[in-house]
Amino acid sequence: MQELTPYFNMLTRVSKIIETLPRRAATVAVNFSKQRFTAQNWVDSNTLPWKQRKPIRGESRKRAGRAILVDTGRLRRSIRTIRVTTNSATIGTDVPYAQAHNEGFRGNVRQSVRAHTRANKPVKAHTRVINQNIPKRRFMGNSAVLEQQLQRMMTSEIIKAIKG
Repeated sequence: MQELTPYFNMLTRVSKIIETLPRRAATVAVNFSKQRFTAQNWVDSNTLPWKQRKPIRGESRKRAGRAILVDTGRLRRSIRTIRVTTNSATIGTDVPYAQAHNEGFRGNVRQSVRAHTRANKPVKAHTRVINQNIPKRRFMGNSAVLEQQLQRMMTSEIIKAIKG
């Protein structure tokens, strides 16, 4: 019975590691999604750079050179782990415009314009419908590179547990 003790210890270590893998996988996936904002591309089986922003007339030079999809950083900061179970992990965001940027959007949007002054003339509050075209700039989703990173992380953790 003494000779089986190392095997039982190894099994205990492996089972403890397996319990922590979904949480670690979620962390890897969140970091991968946040790296997309730095690299400004989507990496799957090939690299797809994000479409550049159109220049905005009257925009300052400082703002004109900013990163794509980053104005205040709210979208990037909002990417987090939503749910972790024993065999799965879900990451996501609660920002309402995230899906439109991740998947692209083309259609009509109703805008509410607040009362303001334009060229010393008052403008009343009103609503208007505009045609909006937001290009697809993926930062979340299934990726071959992410799958490979997850597989490497899980394999190395299990090997560490086996070796002790």
